[in-house]
Amino acid sequence: MTRPSDNANTASKPGKISERRLLSDDEIASLPRAGLLRRLAALLYDMFLVAAIWFCLGYLLLFVFGLFADNTSRLVDGQVVTHPILSALQFAMMLSTSIAFYLWFWNRSGQTLGMIAWRIRALQLDNRPITLRQGLIRWLAAWPSFWLGGLGYLWMYVDKQHDAIHERLSHTKTVLLPKHARPF
Repeated sequence: MTRPSDNANTASKPGKISERRLLSDDEIASLPRAGLLRRLAALLYDMFLVAAIWFCLGYLLLFVFGLFADNTSRLVDGQVVTHPILSALQFAMMLSTSIAFYLWFWNRSGQTLGMIAWRIRALQLDNRPITLRQGLIRWLAAWPSFWLGGLGYLWMYVDKQHDAIHERLSHTKTVLLPKHARPF
């Protein structure tokens, strides 16, 4: 909660912006690309959120599967072996929820929760929101970019626009928002 005296003090200081606001199209067009560490930090935040979704849905899946199956897992030669159908369902759930998480956020506001925290936004090259097709290409290309030693992300240091490989392939960009920008 802000006090009236706080707004008065902030507004009276030269160069201070008293409130957060949405950016104009011209301001968005002039934003710099986000750096690697900021992108990786946002990815780490998002990984925690996606993992939490996986835990919740995984418990639900185990519960439902346990209602219809004799046993969800067995101990064979000292190793836990999961029912093959349950394993396939878990993999499909993890893949689909991860894709849905990123596509929903990128398509709606260009920002996941981790991206909001680190003030970065994914956009098309013409500064419009990412389409579902672009988001899917971006998601599919980002994982190999990350898991192959980060080569797709390190491409940012070679690229003239400072874009990662998955951004080049999907015709998108990730920009750094100023501190006064409202996320949505």
